Amino acid sequence: MAIKATIFKANLQIADMERHYYQDHVLTLARHPSETDERMMVRLLAFALHAHEYLEFGQGMTNDDEADLWKKDLTGSIELWIDVGIPDEKLIRKACGRSNQVVVYCYGGRVADMWFAKDSAQFARQKNLTIINLPSMSSQALAKLAQRNMNLQCTIQDGQVWLSDGATSVQVERVTLKAKE
Repeated sequence: MAIKATIFKANLQIADMERHYYQDHVLTLARHPSETDERMMVRLLAFALHAHEYLEFGQGMTNDDEADLWKKDLTGSIELWIDVGIPDEKLIRKACGRSNQVVVYCYGGRVADMWFAKDSAQFARQKNLTIINLPSMSSQALAKLAQRNMNLQCTIQDGQVWLSDGATSVQVERVTLKAKE
């Protein structure tokens, strides 16, 4: 019998001064048995950074035809495709063909740097692709906020991102490796 996903609940308050987006979200995250707290929290961060009423979690970890998060318009066309981790270059290329905009949040320190260096020429060809690296300190600090029931506040202002659970605040550093053109 297969191991089932672990369910996490998050009450997420977002104050994004850059996009003038102020909203509370009640989220249910299914953490796949092979997913770490670090990856799950990066997915949650990606949600906060791109929050929109049509943004939803996908089955990207188990289905190559789906994003980790995506936003579709009312016709079902994919406006935004978000992947977390170190996806295969071919999957990124495919996502760029299916979506108006693709954003990859990679993490993992040196491994993420080597992944980007290996495929940077291929990534440069994708005009609608943005790749953002989260330094290990940031992604590991996010992982420490993971609990089965979370009350989190996310503040985004002047390029700074803060995620807090009331007791602990994490400043999330972001390094843009490739910006969309």
